[in-house]
Amino acid sequence: MKIIPESGYYNSNKFARILIESIMEITGKNGINAVLNYSNLSSLVDNFPPDNLDRAFDFAHFSMIFQALEEIYGKRGGRGLALRVGRTTFDDVLKDYGALAGVSDLAFRVLPIQMKISIGLQAMAKIFSEKSDQISTVEELDDSYVYTIEQCPICWGREEEDHPICFYMVGLLQEGLNWISGGKDFRINETKCIAIGDDICEFTIYKQPIK
Repeated sequence: MKIIPESGYYNSNKFARILIESIMEITGKNGINAVLNYSNLSSLVDNFPPDNLDRAFDFAHFSMIFQALEEIYGKRGGRGLALRVGRTTFDDVLKDYGALAGVSDLAFRVLPIQMKISIGLQAMAKIFSEKSDQISTVEELDDSYVYTIEQCPICWGREEEDHPICFYMVGLLQEGLNWISGGKDFRINETKCIAIGDDICEFTIYKQPIK
């Protein structure tokens, strides 16, 4: 496995802990131990990051965990796991946090769906930008929203891939929009990825719900 040098950019301990706990929930204790050992992160076996929002978990370590999922479970299996972990991260961390905490309020629920989606995406971007070294922005187009990440922890140090690999973020956005919209699903494509040579990671979120 490729060892990615530390970046000097950090995600929160809480996000990292949820990532590791989510993988353990899906793969079992032996599974997460295998992933951590394979990722050269054996110091985290039975010693998960603390449950706080301190920026202390290097992007390189975050990226190597996803690299390990792909190499242990194969491209398809790793992708499925990353999507599920992204959904769990939103469920366990973001939906009750900060700018998203009021989304379940009655005043928000009666807003038009596109207004709810726009507010929700902006809130998610704000959380990541304020609580990690991941810089996120949202742009609204006629038929879609474009969610952009600079300094992406998911694919950090993996510049030689032949396809976009930030499935974790796709899963997180899918779950977030499903919750914000009251159960609707939206098509989300990663249209740019630093891992294939782009300067940013970019996700196109189509406004028309799938169902």
